[in-house]
Amino acid sequence: MMRIYCVKDYDELSRAAANRIAAQVTLKPDSVLGVATGSTPVGMYENLVRMYESGDLDFSEVTTVNLDEYKGLGKESSQSYVYYMEEKLFSKVNLNRERTFVPDGTELDSEKACREYDEILAQVGPADIQVLGIGHDGHIGFNEPADYFPDGTHCVALDEMTIQANKRFFESEKDVPRESYTMGIGAIMRAKTILLLVSGEEKAGILKKALFGPVTPRVPASILQFHQDVVVIGDEGALKEITE
Repeated sequence: MMRIYCVKDYDELSRAAANRIAAQVTLKPDSVLGVATGSTPVGMYENLVRMYESGDLDFSEVTTVNLDEYKGLGKESSQSYVYYMEEKLFSKVNLNRERTFVPDGTELDSEKACREYDEILAQVGPADIQVLGIGHDGHIGFNEPADYFPDGTHCVALDEMTIQANKRFFESEKDVPRESYTMGIGAIMRAKTILLLVSGEEKAGILKKALFGPVTPRVPASILQFHQDVVVIGDEGALKEITE
């Protein structure tokens, strides 16, 4: 089942997403949260931190699993996703650090890094909620357009469109890593609920393709059409082509 909610703007999207996560943690304090990085979830994390600071939310029993990490970057790099999570959430709430998991970008043996993360995912179990964004090419996590839907964690050569989209986070384009470790489509699809957050008119076309076009690994997010519980929260710009 897919539910699509249209909100006015990014601020409302961020509040709505945080409320979904907060409800999950309140109802099930030991929830497994699949968390995402990038610009879209930033407002959601800010709202969750405020809820924690006001005493309305307790993360002490929560487990988090991240979708992805750049190969070659670790927590000492300000562009790594483990650093991002520290800055946006981990250091600001009462999460147990032993239950926060991110692929090990410092492990340069791709097979080993992916195997170890799959073992972690198997141990903690499927996410109760998996937060996703969508890339301009339809990627979820760093699952780029391909010829098949990969099941497990794998090392991905980043698409040129993804590199161009992410270069704003680095000093220059040449500093953007060309590979990343990402949770596979299989692990994403095993989550009990998917929370897809989409903001901005530039995502309107790919979002319509993903939700209403053919299911194809050339548009990785299209696989979400087969998930049993997808909640899409999009602002007016992102949902423009769907609501018109």
